[in-house]
Amino acid sequence: MINDRGIRIDRELVKEAIRIDAITKADLTEKLKRLTGLDNPNSVVQLKQYLADHGIEVDSLGKKEAVELIKTVPDDIKEVLSLRLQIALQIAKSSVKKYQAMETTVGNDDRCRGLFQFYGASRTGRWAGRLIQLQNLPQNHLEDLEQARELVRQGDYEMLNLLYPSVPGMLSELIRTAFVPKPGYKFIVSDFSAVEARALSYLAGEQWRIDVFHNGRDIYCESAARMFHCVVEKHGQNSHLRQRGKIAELALGYGGSVGALTAMGAVAMGIPEDELKPIVDMWRKANPNIVRYWWDVDTAAKTTIRKQIPQSVGNVLFETRSGMLFVTLPSGRRLAYVKPRLEENQYGSESITYMGTDQQKRWSRIETYGPKLVENITQAICRDILAYAMKSLREYRIVAHVHDEVILEVPMETSLDSVCELMGKTPPWVPGLELRADGYECMFYQKQ
Repeated sequence: MINDRGIRIDRELVKEAIRIDAITKADLTEKLKRLTGLDNPNSVVQLKQYLADHGIEVDSLGKKEAVELIKTVPDDIKEVLSLRLQIALQIAKSSVKKYQAMETTVGNDDRCRGLFQFYGASRTGRWAGRLIQLQNLPQNHLEDLEQARELVRQGDYEMLNLLYPSVPGMLSELIRTAFVPKPGYKFIVSDFSAVEARALSYLAGEQWRIDVFHNGRDIYCESAARMFHCVVEKHGQNSHLRQRGKIAELALGYGGSVGALTAMGAVAMGIPEDELKPIVDMWRKANPNIVRYWWDVDTAAKTTIRKQIPQSVGNVLFETRSGMLFVTLPSGRRLAYVKPRLEENQYGSESITYMGTDQQKRWSRIETYGPKLVENITQAICRDILAYAMKSLREYRIVAHVHDEVILEVPMETSLDSVCELMGKTPPWVPGLELRADGYECMFYQKQ
């Protein structure tokens, strides 16, 4: 139904965004040509030679290297490198590709259809985005979002260039706003609040976390308070520790360690490297039931594979049948792992392997273990919760869903509170899991 219904786009915005993107690229390239005298200033080889002629030898002109180089070079070279970075940013940004995909996909009635693939993620059963890929849209942070999109619709490149330091960056932030309701209707966007953290806490029986969600408190502050043994308030006492609680929550729930914190950007946020391991240790100490749940799942899966007998961990069942490891979720849906084995891994420990599609999209043997299985289970349960919510909202016009969020195209009188109440309804197969849905109304899609 959702794929058939489709979601409407603002054709004028899309057309002008593509045109402005082309103008911007040509304008930046022409400026760079004038400054350098090069035939093709986008050529790495030519630009390296230009820098060498000015006494600057570089091995790479990647973004990171160029940013560092700008700090030390004369002003004229700084301007050249800045323009080069802007062009590279424009090329790297998926903005124009998204707009082009909209232009290619849209039907005669201004609606784009077929944007979601059922069971696109094989490990969890989550939907995957197709064609325009709504699942990975850039966020919007512009305060004057409505003004910016209106200037784009008018094709006013001169004003845009005057008002915004990066026109490509601005176009990227406007991608979401290209999705609009039909005339006389509005969008209601509703999403779950911290649904993965809630589901993991529920599965593991981590009661202090369950209490935090029940009482409507900030999980990042409370996590930091437990880790550092002090009061942490978002805008008060020890507020600087909230960032450490937040990154720990985002990175460490599924067995992650220092590498996971680094990948999440901990060092870039200003957290010293020598604090990373202590943060891991403190988070795990504050969440003993979650840590125990990882290894209970690991043991259950291994026992099932080794002895070919069913094992349960809470309300999740593991069993083998016909050369498959099945994991039955609370909803009754099953995850399947093909041809599971117990093998020795590179560290000399016993590990679970199964056949599946690897990161290179090849059919191969993949290694897993307790925390990774818990991640699959938790995300799969969240997928089932979303599916239950969409069924609860079936009387409304759902035109899209992105991660844990649904986008409804509804008459102007439709109540936001009613939608969020239905969205946050707990499925009967996870009794005691307390959900909450928040939402907002808008006349074009955006991220609030």
